[in-house]
Formats: sequence, structure tokens, C-alpha cells
Amino acid sequence: MAQYIVETLWSRGDQVFLDHRYSRRHILRFDAGIDVPGSSSPHVVPVPCSDPDAIDPEETFVSSLSSCHMLLFLSIAAKRRYVVDAYQDTAIGVLDKDPAGHIWMSSVTLKPAVVFSGERRPARLEIDRMHRDAHHQCYIANSVRTVVACEPAHADGP
Repeated sequence: MAQYIVETLWSRGDQVFLDHRYSRRHILRFDAGIDVPGSSSPHVVPVPCSDPDAIDPEETFVSSLSSCHMLLFLSIAAKRRYVVDAYQDTAIGVLDKDPAGHIWMSSVTLKPAVVFSGERRPARLEIDRMHRDAHHQCYIANSVRTVVACEPAHADGP
């Protein structure tokens, strides 16, 4: 199969470390040569130790589930000869505590809205079926214990 490599780069610089007030800002370097600013979530580590303008691990987790689902949905729609003009998902991840008191991402809800065009447009039942198929094929969703739900938005119509 394939390997995926992401570098996570952080340096203390001249910050004091043992007081726990060091910056959590870091760089996520992807194999395409793209550097993305990363940080702890301000919901977990208060500002100024966290950078609210950077991507946090919780956001990247939710984003990877949303992106994987979308890519599979688009592929399924194309194979079924439906033309997709736009796809927008507002995915929501919820941090919670498990029975042992460990914090975990207990659920992720995808809320995709898809716009179709062309002579063949899927009915709601077919759209739901494509989302269900995309969900079952999403290897990111299949890799986690978090409940991943999909609640597609439907425009008026069939």
C-alpha cells in the first residue's frame, strides 16, 4: 500500500520551557512541500501559549474525515453519471470524556450540501445512498473509534 509522511516541526528558541508557558505553535510540513501553521487548540491550552490562527490537531482530524468523505462521494457520483457542481461540508467534531475520564473526539458529524446539474439529477434517496456508500468506503472513518455521522443537506426537490 502507500505511506503518508507529515513532518511536525517545533523549536523552543529562547523560551522558558519548564514553566509550561512555551508556545505550542509549530509547522506541519506535508509531502507536497506545503507548510501549515499548527498549534494546540485554544480550547485546550489558553492563548498566548496557543495560536488561534493556526490549525490544531482537532481541526485536522475533523478535516481529514470530511475531505475523505467528499472525495469518495465525488467519485461515486461520477461513476453513477451525476454531475456535481459544488460540495460544501460544515463538519463538527465534539470532544468529550470517556468513562475512564480520557478526553477523546466522541463524534464527528458531516453536514454536506451538494449541488447537481445536468439532465440526470439524483433523488434524495439516491443522494443518501451515495453518502452512505462514501461513508462505508472512507478509510479514515474506518480507522477511528469515533462515531462519524453524515447528515446531508437536501435542497427542495425529489
